[in-house]
Amino acid sequence: MSSDVVKEVVVNATPETIFPYLVDSARLVEWMGTSATLDPVSGGEYRVLCGGVNPSAGTFLEVVKDEKVVFTFGWDLPGHPIPAGSTQVEITLTPTGDHTVVRLVHRGLPDDAVQDHGHGWDYYLARLTQVLDGQDPGPDRPDLGG
Repeated sequence: MSSDVVKEVVVNATPETIFPYLVDSARLVEWMGTSATLDPVSGGEYRVLCGGVNPSAGTFLEVVKDEKVVFTFGWDLPGHPIPAGSTQVEITLTPTGDHTVVRLVHRGLPDDAVQDHGHGWDYYLARLTQVLDGQDPGPDRPDLGG
């Protein structure tokens, strides 16, 4: 069986401000990962080293400027039960007045991985919120990941 993780946060920023933090390698690592290689076009590479020890990898499926990013996701580790590119993450940005709803849906996770990945996305979305509020969330922790 597979399950989905759904998370939403409301941030005090516009979609135009948030979007670069989803598609630009230097901006992404301000809130998620310690290094990243992103080619945000359909079929482009998605690779983020989470916490300095957990390599995630996939491919961008859809990129709609200031609205949505969809990419495949998994862990680039031999024998990992969630291999690179085996699940799908969709992040949408919906403006509401001066704020934006950031909605993340991680689809296709094994049932026994939902809780860990849900916790991880809570951690990373909180860090994104901090960055957008002008705060430094500190370094990515190495104890998170798949």
